[in-house]
Amino acid sequence: MSALKARIGAIAPILALLASMVSVQSGASIAKTLFPLAGPAGTVALRIAFGTVLLCLALRPWRTRIRRDSWLPLGVYGISLGIMNFLFYEALDRLPIGLAVAVEFIGPLAVAVLNSRRVIDYLWVVIAATGLVLLLPVLHQTHVDLAGVLFALGAGACWALYIVFGQKVGHHLGPQGVALGSLISAVLIVPVGLLNAPATIFSRAVLLPGLAVAFLSTALPYLLDMIALTRLPARTFSVLMSLEPAVGALSGLVFLGERLTPTQWSAILLVIVASCGAATAARQTIPAPIPD
Repeated sequence: MSALKARIGAIAPILALLASMVSVQSGASIAKTLFPLAGPAGTVALRIAFGTVLLCLALRPWRTRIRRDSWLPLGVYGISLGIMNFLFYEALDRLPIGLAVAVEFIGPLAVAVLNSRRVIDYLWVVIAATGLVLLLPVLHQTHVDLAGVLFALGAGACWALYIVFGQKVGHHLGPQGVALGSLISAVLIVPVGLLNAPATIFSRAVLLPGLAVAFLSTALPYLLDMIALTRLPARTFSVLMSLEPAVGALSGLVFLGERLTPTQWSAILLVIVASCGAATAARQTIPAPIPD
């Protein structure tokens, strides 16, 4: 029985991370359909506002006692969270979901490389990177929106900070750190998003899907991410996230009809192989302690 519990405990954070990716990419596809009525800035404002309310109601972060040494990682976590979402939606307005996520993934991939200590870790990174290169439409198309690529790169840099400081916040504050970080991102991003949104943002056709986006892209995945961040090493979490472009591409296909070429499907296979390898390594690796 104890062996079974140990196996379940080892697999649980991996399953949580996979569920988080499916949820957030499904939410991104729904969000993209709102851009004509709310714009990317307005859509991300709704997502963060509704998502923060949901997280605060569920986790009641006001009961959390924040240590003095927790404020800095919490602040960086919340700010990077808000800017990451804002920049990603701007990229999503200009690029297909699969491409936007692939470019954004440079951030988590950098975390994986910087935290690697064994040869096998580099192997999974190389396989994932090969898949990501093949996913880039720049290899198959003559024109790619440069601003969209730059927005995605900026989101990737924030994603790296989200991984590093999110793990620290999780160890210091537990799940309540998710709600506190989201609250910080809301204070930063929601006013900017609303000021840049058209008046149609307050229509029923936007608000109801916006609530669904908040649940799928913010409330649920952030809770699942925190489970994974506190139980997996940063490098393992980052390489596992290599599955994100594949999930995004599939979501774009299902919800938006964004079709992929055979080369891009081959790239997805490489990404899945890298993710499976990282998942296997995760079951054999004890998370490194986070310095206080």
